[in-house]
Amino acid sequence: MTNNYDTDQIRVLEGLEAVRMRPGMYIGTTGPRGLHHLVYEVVDNSVDEALAGYCTAIQVALNADGSVTVEDNGRGIPTGIIPRTGKSGVETVLTILHAGGKFGDGGYKVSGGLHGVGISVVNALSEWVEVSVWREDKVHVQRFARGAAVTELVEHPSTESRRGTTVTFKPDTEIFTTTVEFDYATLSGRLRELAYLNGGVRITFTDYRLDVLKSDEPHVETYFYEGGIREYIAYMNRDKQALHEEVVFVQGERNNVQVEVALQWCVDAYSDNLLGFANNIRTIDGGTHLEGLKAVLTRTMNSIARKRNKLKEGDSNLAGENVREGLTGVISVKVPNPEFEGQTKTKLGNTEVRGIVDSLVGEVLTEYLEFRPGVADAILEKAIQAFNAAEAARRARELVRRKSVLESSTLPGKLADCSSRDPSESEIFIVEGDSAGGSAKQGRDRRFQAILPLRGKILNIEKTDDSKIYKNTEIQALITALGLGIKGEDFDASNLRYHRIVIMTDADVDGAHIRTLLLTFFYRYQRAMVDQGYIYIACPPLFKIERGRSHHYCYSERERDQIIAGFPENAKVEIQRFKGLGEMMPQQLWDTTMNPESRTFKRIEIEDAAEADRIFTVLMGDRVAPRREFIEANAPKLNLTDLDI
Repeated sequence: MTNNYDTDQIRVLEGLEAVRMRPGMYIGTTGPRGLHHLVYEVVDNSVDEALAGYCTAIQVALNADGSVTVEDNGRGIPTGIIPRTGKSGVETVLTILHAGGKFGDGGYKVSGGLHGVGISVVNALSEWVEVSVWREDKVHVQRFARGAAVTELVEHPSTESRRGTTVTFKPDTEIFTTTVEFDYATLSGRLRELAYLNGGVRITFTDYRLDVLKSDEPHVETYFYEGGIREYIAYMNRDKQALHEEVVFVQGERNNVQVEVALQWCVDAYSDNLLGFANNIRTIDGGTHLEGLKAVLTRTMNSIARKRNKLKEGDSNLAGENVREGLTGVISVKVPNPEFEGQTKTKLGNTEVRGIVDSLVGEVLTEYLEFRPGVADAILEKAIQAFNAAEAARRARELVRRKSVLESSTLPGKLADCSSRDPSESEIFIVEGDSAGGSAKQGRDRRFQAILPLRGKILNIEKTDDSKIYKNTEIQALITALGLGIKGEDFDASNLRYHRIVIMTDADVDGAHIRTLLLTFFYRYQRAMVDQGYIYIACPPLFKIERGRSHHYCYSERERDQIIAGFPENAKVEIQRFKGLGEMMPQQLWDTTMNPESRTFKRIEIEDAAEADRIFTVLMGDRVAPRREFIEANAPKLNLTDLDI
């Protein structure tokens, strides 16, 4: 280590060197999420061509050699020399950060790629990239390796009359050290989402990895939805009972901001599912477009309720969460100069969008409901029922409101709290039963780890109204211990008492069921907690293998078999199978599951919001038929020996 700090220590990173040095700054992570982000960056460029009105078909292929090909029939990347860089348009956009057609006027009216780092970052983080551009009856081809051009842009006469761009890239194993294998389901979820958001664009997704598929034929799926987000709502609600058959659809443009909204209320849902998109990017943390939509829904429904005499003069207004109960909605806005908060683009900041959404949706929704009094009455009836249930549960709610520091704490008696008052370092383990709770309380680090034991299986809130939720003792304990607000209110992370909420259940069928009930609770009661990554699942070991004085903990049967295979044939080995956390000694629980130095947690993330919502509805809702269909369709894929019954 040197003590000198002079000009020799100052380093200037040239070109794409910075991306390879700090990839996390550009794609978030070098794990699976960052790997898939590379595909999204290339596909987003093709979708921007579609938004500009020049592209109608996009093909995405997972190739057998681990590379990915994205092809479109847009205008093609410009191939002429750019005076400022002295390079062709293709080489400029692939090798220079913040270079593209999205910063000035004329290239693109709206686009998702705001920072202009997309395709150049993909180039920097790939072992190789090959680009082919079809323009003016010619095909232009150039190859790159780890961010640098290895050939010139070579021009050939084209035998076919076509235009567009094809980008093939292979992720670099030097950067993505954990995995370079793409997950079909993750990519298909995003491609399906893009097809819904851009009605009329045909996206074809092909998997040529026959060894992964264990098939002789490639797997091909086509996503093409002329109905756009209306079909998206129908897809999400296909296992629910709609309150009104027709999806409410609003489409308009004001001050160059395009707004599309689709809404449908359901009888058998007690929470709302609102998805917001800005320039095709899902805004997990909300933004001005969602604020505008929520405000106009509440105002419009209250106005119609008074016009139709559903609310009398002395009655108080329906709250936003009452109006939105059972609502599935998608709002997609296309903004010429979007202001996103952060590179991850999860919150829209343009203040003008709030007013545009408010006025556009207000006009159309009022007209729609005035012409369909039956639909208006059905929605209002549900909202008033929600309002009455909320009033009936008000006293119970008061019990669960988080007390201020000045008031006496009403934390549940069975909570073993931690001594730290800093939520960012505190974590709470939600454990199954008192015996596991006892081991966890003894094994924890009481400075920053809290333990909350739950008795039995908690209420399934997917099919329960609010008044029952607040009367349930276990759920009351959860809400109070975590510092959650009231269901339906906007999530405020500053009220959260712990920033790591860890579900720690037994490794058996009952444990899996309790884990599912808890995930249902978090997803439906306060989904923003899940979206923002506060929920984790602990991974306790399944086996302890002892040989002499040495021992190993195994987290799967495969790991157990591998360790045993490494011993001599006649070795004396003792294998202990942990059925429940209560069987583990406090020290064992700390070493394997709770010690930050050695434990493994699974963080809950939502890749495909629509599919997540549908699965919760099918598996946890009160309609039996969709659940039976799901079980019948998936049971043959299950290996019964894996079930711990």
